[in-house]
Amino acid sequence: MDRLTQIELFVKTAELRSLTRAAEALGMSNAAASRHLAALEERLSARLVERNTRRLWLTEAGQEFYQRSGTLLAELAEAEEAVNEHTLAPQGLLRVTSSLSFATIYLAPMLPELRTLYPKLNVHIAVANRYLDFIEAGIDVAIRTRLHEPDTNIIVRRLGRMRRVLAASPAYLAERGRPKEPADLARHDMLVYNLAADPFSLRLTKGEVERTVRITVALDCNDGQVIRQAAISGLGILVQPLYIVQDDIDAGRLEAVLLDWQLPTLTMNIAFQNRERLPAKIRVFTDFLVNYVRRASNSGIWSA
Repeated sequence: MDRLTQIELFVKTAELRSLTRAAEALGMSNAAASRHLAALEERLSARLVERNTRRLWLTEAGQEFYQRSGTLLAELAEAEEAVNEHTLAPQGLLRVTSSLSFATIYLAPMLPELRTLYPKLNVHIAVANRYLDFIEAGIDVAIRTRLHEPDTNIIVRRLGRMRRVLAASPAYLAERGRPKEPADLARHDMLVYNLAADPFSLRLTKGEVERTVRITVALDCNDGQVIRQAAISGLGILVQPLYIVQDDIDAGRLEAVLLDWQLPTLTMNIAFQNRERLPAKIRVFTDFLVNYVRRASNSGIWSA
């Protein structure tokens, strides 16, 4: 008889505390189940199960064999699933959340290539500038700048560190002048992201020198694209990650200022729930995203 079938039947019997229910779960007759169990006990030269008309229980040898057999079957199932994930195309719905800026600049442009590689994978993007709860919102993957997750069941994979810059429109700089030192920023209209740790204070460094400046805010907003557009329109000097405004700087719509001073960098992470076996759709999406961001970004925007 098939040894694996004997072991599967025994483990199922131990779990259900019933040979009849085990046989039903495995799609075999009671007579066949009895033969498999008897053959296993004969091969092992040990009594594994005791039963009477009211209940079934494991012998000491049965308890020992159950613990080892359960582990063996679990490892076998994991090995089979791992092979299937590599041979079968990821499929189903993947729910992703990110800021509007990240979704616009990276997620949306990369989807055609991702779809070509994995045509059975469908992506739902929830744009939010707040951190959605994985369980409550049904999220699979989150892209965000939070360094640590309060939930220990969340895995964080670093996407990269982003440089932040100060930039304004040529018209604004022509009218108000170009700041030459960090202290000059106190006299300018500033456009800031109000979900930052301290949006009304800027810390800049140059070598070993550090300056902290309290700023006057003309606009504070929880969305980087609104801030970007306000800067292009001439409202003031923005403070934003470089990836959001690099194209505007290259096109001359914005001009970076105080480039010899550095603002604290931001860390962008990919977060997903910790699972015994990571679903293929999450694995391929996160790997693809990391590679795509590197390919699609100008040098100097991200560091590893």
